Amino acid sequence: MSTQTRKYELKARAENLQRTRERIVEATMQLHQEVGPARTTVAEVARRAGVQRLTVYNHFPEDEDLFRACGGHWISLHPSPDVSPALAADEPEASVREVLAAFYGWYRKNQSMIVPIQRDRNLIPALDRVVTEMTDEPLGQLADALAHGFGDSARAVAPRRALIRLALDFWTWRRLALEGLDDLQAACLMVDAIARAS
Repeated sequence: MSTQTRKYELKARAENLQRTRERIVEATMQLHQEVGPARTTVAEVARRAGVQRLTVYNHFPEDEDLFRACGGHWISLHPSPDVSPALAADEPEASVREVLAAFYGWYRKNQSMIVPIQRDRNLIPALDRVVTEMTDEPLGQLADALAHGFGDSARAVAPRRALIRLALDFWTWRRLALEGLDDLQAACLMVDAIARAS
């Protein structure tokens, strides 16, 4: 067998493995949205992906690996809002309002996936670790940046930061939306509360 033929076979095999992995991730993502992670089974993922259960385990030996791949794929299709222009605003209240309005619109658009993920994370430790890493930590960093924009004393930063982090939480948006507020009204209400924090 020539070296060229061997290289071609290896390349074809790698491409086939990648396609299989993508089918598994796509099937998992669809099931997470339809029934939630807690009710997604490896058997159903395998059936939808057109593979054996063992193939799913070979590609993703740990649940956390599959959750991370699925989350990364979903985020690539539904990127978080770009808040860099809002962070550059001169007024800290304007920054917070723009950031919240952007996230609230994103939550509204993507709630069909966010609800089952947030609902089931407390049932599945591996999922909770991935959501903490991919969602909670970045939102915490964003809350830090927004809170420090107010130029508060060290004592005042903590309560303002806590309110900003609360405002950024998906369930806060969900409660405000269920109360009948549109995204801008909800953002303005939270900004009023944050501005009064001390």
